[in-house]
Amino acid sequence: MSNIQKSGMNILAMVIGVIALATMATWQFYSFATFKDSQGVLDIQGGTQHFWWGLGAGLTACLIGFFVFSIFLRYDKDKELHITS
Repeated sequence: MSNIQKSGMNILAMVIGVIALATMATWQFYSFATFKDSQGVLDIQGGTQHFWWGLGAGLTACLIGFFVFSIFLRYDKDKELHITS
């Protein structure tokens, strides 16, 4: 039972991490889209660092989300009973 709880806590931590990365990516893309220069005018070219941070965080969130989802798909793989050997 403790193995299931440890696994559940790890998955919960990964899900929270993915949500945090996705939130950071969204915030960085928002900062990129609304970047203003020193005069207060919208300047898309000035916020490229926000774009790259958002892109990196978004790709990382997708990659970690893929691995978390693959863990869900393989959860009962050890408990399979094969009829043929």
